[in-house]
Amino acid sequence: MIINDIISLDRTQCSVECNSKKRIFEIISQIAVKQSPELDQLEVLSSLISREKMGSTGIGNGIALPHGRIKGLANMIAVIVTSNHPIEFDAIDGHPVDIFFAILVPDEQTDQHLQALSGIARKLSNKDIVKAIRKAETKNQIVAALA
Repeated sequence: MIINDIISLDRTQCSVECNSKKRIFEIISQIAVKQSPELDQLEVLSSLISREKMGSTGIGNGIALPHGRIKGLANMIAVIVTSNHPIEFDAIDGHPVDIFFAILVPDEQTDQHLQALSGIARKLSNKDIVKAIRKAETKNQIVAALA
């Protein structure tokens, strides 16, 4: 999986105002639906929240990989958001999170889902990429850092 195949400027936001896990999920679902109107915002939100109830998607170092399965979705998509202040997220290292790389996958794409999560985690383990994302002032700079 190539990350560039699932990311888009239209589904990237930089320095959003946010103060809770629920609010960041609402923002992610709003962005997803705005760019993919066939999606139902409540279904996207519910999918993200349901997955999060199974365990935090905060992978450490201020990064979270929220994800959800969406019935009827044609292709996997990503929504990338940075918050202007880190928020409590119950991440595995206990640190707050300010980089959110969410993926929405078709319900039946189990293998692709796991491959995407693995590829994204590998990309975000690069300290230079994470540093560039944190320094980004525009969504163009976020996407460029991931390219």
